[in-house]
Amino acid sequence: MHRAYCTLMNFLAHLYLSEDNDGVTLGNFIADAVKGSQFDHFPVDVVRGIRLHREIDSFTDSHPVFRQSKARLSARYRMFSGVIVDLYYDHFLARNWHDYSDRDLEKFVSETYKMLLRNYAILPSRSKRILPFMIAQNWLVGYADLDRLARVFQGMSRRSRFESGMEHAVEDLEAAYPEFEREFRQFFPEIIRHIEQYRALRSV
Repeated sequence: MHRAYCTLMNFLAHLYLSEDNDGVTLGNFIADAVKGSQFDHFPVDVVRGIRLHREIDSFTDSHPVFRQSKARLSARYRMFSGVIVDLYYDHFLARNWHDYSDRDLEKFVSETYKMLLRNYAILPSRSKRILPFMIAQNWLVGYADLDRLARVFQGMSRRSRFESGMEHAVEDLEAAYPEFEREFRQFFPEIIRHIEQYRALRSV
């Protein structure tokens, strides 16, 4: 359930962790819409991006700090708690973007949207459905704003086939904001280092 919902909304950290390579970024963006190992028909760099996305997910799901954040929500949100933490962490990344990147967030996002549109024809159908909404509502920049983040959670709750309670997720973020931000700031440098090592091992 956790990663299925990431297909809908959790993108900013994945895109940040992509190489400065359109194919890798594209693969990272579409990875959740690609089933199993059914990606041999994509260009090599896109395949690298799909594999990178899965490495990010694997590292995140097993990380003790991420699990600590998730545990704070598990009693209320159960199987949706990981989805919610993903969005919390994207909120902190968007809000503190200049602590992690010299690039302007809005310019980074705009260039990413343009690249995805240029490659629209090869996107899986699920990614094609998501992209227009992402661009029109500017999700990636909007994550920084709590009111806009609340609307994201409300939309996810409406689309859920199960009772999720995600419409209340921003209330829980506000209630423990310093704790979640501290955990994000512990976690994010570690995933940056991990992905740097992951790339280095595969370039040998």
